[in-house]
Amino acid sequence: MPAVLSIAAHPDDIEFAMAGTMLLLRQRGWELHYFNLADGCCGSDRWGPEETAALRAEEARTAAAALGAVWYPPMGRDLELAYDTESLRRVAAVIRQARPTIVLTHSPTDYMVDHEVACRLAVTATFARGMRNFVTQPSELSWSGEVALYHAQPHGNRTPLRELVRPELFVDIEPVLEQKLELLGLHRSQQGWLEASQGMSSHQESMRELMRQVGSLSRRYRYAEGWRRHLELGFSSPGFDPLSEALAGSCS
Repeated sequence: MPAVLSIAAHPDDIEFAMAGTMLLLRQRGWELHYFNLADGCCGSDRWGPEETAALRAEEARTAAAALGAVWYPPMGRDLELAYDTESLRRVAAVIRQARPTIVLTHSPTDYMVDHEVACRLAVTATFARGMRNFVTQPSELSWSGEVALYHAQPHGNRTPLRELVRPELFVDIEPVLEQKLELLGLHRSQQGWLEASQGMSSHQESMRELMRQVGSLSRRYRYAEGWRRHLELGFSSPGFDPLSEALAGSCS
């Protein structure tokens, strides 16, 4: 069974930008894996960091279970993710455990650094999957299968300098939009925090609007998730595009 691994910074990032594509892949028989690198500890103005992290971990586990995905525990704290050797060893261990054909991750340029660091870790850890001399933590055997990486839309569909980002691949998520909204709704702790910190009166409606914007960019779909495929060097043979192949008829 082919596998897809989503690597994101915080609990609820997968639901915001990637879960529609994962739901469609699940319908087509793919195995799903769900990995948030940071624990979400700063995502509250009501609870302390440890209580917040525990609450958000439970929300993420619940969402992963509802998605039908294997859940991996976070490895760091909000705003403390670092592109360093220890982090690479831990992310690479998950890559070798999951053995994904597809890795979904953040845009290389996004509105906050945690997203960008998570992206860099995902890319290098995937690149190192077959390097026998790179020791992971915990130790996992190297694996050299072909992998395609896809970058999600940055939050807000724009770079930090406000430039619009146009995907190269649009996935029609309207058939699974309500499920995607329900998955995001499982992160109940975030409604008050996102309203206070980022002006989101409803995180579900904010997500719906972002997906509508991507659908508008496609000029074909009402609601879509957008993806850009990473250069294949070090990852796969030229032209390897398993996401387009798997979702043929639901993407353009």
